Amino acid sequence: MSYQLNGTVVEHDEEGYIHELDKWSKELAELIAKDENIDMTDEHWEVVNFLRDYYEEYQIAPAVRVLIKSIKKSMGKEKGNNKYLYTLFPYGPAKQACKIAGLPKPTGCV
Repeated sequence: MSYQLNGTVVEHDEEGYIHELDKWSKELAELIAKDENIDMTDEHWEVVNFLRDYYEEYQIAPAVRVLIKSIKKSMGKEKGNNKYLYTLFPYGPAKQACKIAGLPKPTGCV
């Protein structure tokens, strides 16, 4: 299975997580988001960029509780909470945002 972008093929698993993290781009993120029925806003990008930085530092995609706690610490409690993040990513802030961010599926996510 794959995403098609500007003549390039980017392979992904059955859930839509890309295999090669270095193939990720903002354009690919937009394409994945569209598949997920999400219109990317600055707020979405803020979470996606946060996740990419987190992954770069810790080499792991955080589960939802860790994600919420980390965002709260970094961006404040208005953004670091379940309600806000589920508004942006209704199918699970960790799973859906990681997929759009081109990261592996978070550990502990079903």
